[in-house]
Amino acid sequence: MLIDTILFIDGEAIVIDKPAGLPVTRPKRGGECVEARLRELKQGFARSPMIVHRLDQDTSGCLLLARNPKALKRFNATFAEGGARKTYWAVVDGVPAAEEGMIDLPLAKRSTRERGWWMEGDPKGKSARTAWRVLARKEGSALIEFNPETGRTHQLRVHAREGLGMPIMGDPVYGTADGPMLLHARALVVPRPGKRPVEASAPLPGRFGSWDLADDAAS
Repeated sequence: MLIDTILFIDGEAIVIDKPAGLPVTRPKRGGECVEARLRELKQGFARSPMIVHRLDQDTSGCLLLARNPKALKRFNATFAEGGARKTYWAVVDGVPAAEEGMIDLPLAKRSTRERGWWMEGDPKGKSARTAWRVLARKEGSALIEFNPETGRTHQLRVHAREGLGMPIMGDPVYGTADGPMLLHARALVVPRPGKRPVEASAPLPGRFGSWDLADDAAS
C-alpha cells in the first residue's frame, strides 16, 4: 500500500518513498504505476493527489504529490525555476580519485530504430549541472551523493557514466543491467513562501547493502 510509504503530509503536499520498479505514470504496455494508485493517498480529501515530478521506474525515493490544483501550480513553478533541492544517492562502478566536484555536461536526446532513445553529453545540448561527493567506498565501488542543479531526463545516470566515467550499478541503459539499479532519491526540500518547506528524507533501501557512513551522511 502506498499509504505505508508516506514520508511527509500536510494540507498541500504528500511525499512518498516510491518503490524501485514502480513507474510513476502509466506505461504504454499497461500495468501498475503510482498514477493508477493515487486514490490510496486521499487521506481524508475528496480529491486524489496529483503528481508534481517524475522519477525513473527503477529509481526509488522521494516523490512529491500536490493535494490541490493551486498547490500543483506553485510546486510546478518552483521545480521549473530550480527552487526544489533534490539529493540522490547512487552506487557507481568505480571509485573517483577526488572527494567531490561539479559535473557541467549539457545533454541531448538521441534515438535510433534499433536502440530506441537515450541521452548523451553534447556541447550543443541543454545545460545540465550536478554537484557530487563521495560518501563511502567499498570493494571497487563508491556511494555517491548527487545534488542536481538542473532536472534533465536521465541527468544523473549520464553524468555518472560520462562525467565521472563510472556508470551507476545496475543501470540497464548507461551501464550493465547486473542486478537492480542503485539510484535513490534520498531527500527533497521544496520551499513555500510563508510556510515551512516541504521536507522529506527516504531511508536507503536494502538493495544498496551496508555502507560505513559518516554521521552527517547517515542522518
